[in-house]
Amino acid sequence: MTQDDPIGEAPLEGEPAVVSPEESGAGGTRDRAGRSVDQGLARVFPCEACGADLQFSIGQQTLHCPYCGHSKELEFGDEVAIEEQDFQQALQRLEHQHEQGRHDEVGNQEVRCESCGGTVMFAGTLTSTSCPWCAAAMTREQVHSATHRIPVDGVLPFLVDRRRAQELMKGWIDSRWFAPNEFRRKGVDGKFDGVYLPFWTFDAMTFNAYTGQRGEDYTVTVGSGKDRRTETRTRWYSASGRFQRFFDDVLICGSSGLPLAMIDALEPWPLEKMVPFTQQVLAGFFARTYDVALEPGFETARERMADALREDVRRRIGGDRQKIDKIQTRHDAITFKHLLLPVWTLAYRYNEKTFRLIINAATGEVQGERPYSWVKITLLVLTIAAAVGTVWLLTQK
Repeated sequence: MTQDDPIGEAPLEGEPAVVSPEESGAGGTRDRAGRSVDQGLARVFPCEACGADLQFSIGQQTLHCPYCGHSKELEFGDEVAIEEQDFQQALQRLEHQHEQGRHDEVGNQEVRCESCGGTVMFAGTLTSTSCPWCAAAMTREQVHSATHRIPVDGVLPFLVDRRRAQELMKGWIDSRWFAPNEFRRKGVDGKFDGVYLPFWTFDAMTFNAYTGQRGEDYTVTVGSGKDRRTETRTRWYSASGRFQRFFDDVLICGSSGLPLAMIDALEPWPLEKMVPFTQQVLAGFFARTYDVALEPGFETARERMADALREDVRRRIGGDRQKIDKIQTRHDAITFKHLLLPVWTLAYRYNEKTFRLIINAATGEVQGERPYSWVKITLLVLTIAAAVGTVWLLTQK
């Protein structure tokens, strides 16, 4: 847990904000590697050997020059670590900043590329991109660690490269039996984009009290003659109890622009491979900051905790059936982390319709949308219906 940090004075008009680790918000630290460009609006990482822009190398886990082959190890500040942040203190800090007129907005920003002189537009929550004119990697300054936003605590670097992503996509397509044969034969025509997505993780100790009923099944024989049969009935008994449960790293996506069911299905993530946040690993990839704020993020986490607690209560009630009348839960010692996690994304079209594919770039888990062959589905339904009909006819003999 952290203590309240001083807010610090606002920068003079026209000057870029230079923020110390103590002023960076709820426990985050600033990454000062690389070189600030365009009056502090963006940051690039020049090659020490030839001056070209370095990019993060997935295979080497270093900064790598695509022109001369020079590599540079990632640089971290002294005593930098990924630490849990106090949830209530962060909310109080954000409220205080809001009262001072600091708003949690990102907006659009034009940055001049030093390599070619072209203009790069950082739109909305986009914080890392490549110049569309010369492909130079650029990261947006003072967003991931701005004083009016929650700074990033850690980042999980890309571990699955683009070639491996293509192989995983092909295997995924081949396994889609209900997809049209033409789709499975031709595959997907498109280019993967590497994107860092924002996530929250929440920890909480919960104290729970519940009341409900436990059902014990028993059988009775009723009727007589041809109507004689066995029925299952249930005796109900009152049940109640108290218990504690600690939730660790409940993961919530901080971006609202993607199908959450697909994002959730990418879990689990190897969070043990996280490194302290550095803009260096963003070089050459897209990155976004959050648009789901801290408090709404925790409300989503609270709902997931409640689902898990209901299953806990059912197990504790026991018996053959359970009824839950009430669960009262108190959340204490709430902490959080703000993380960036890597995905490969691809949008493709088939028969004039757009589909999306997402790959966990740390584990290789593939989730996606795909077309369906209604001919195959109809044939399967007819086959099942015929089988059921055959079984029914045999039982009537």
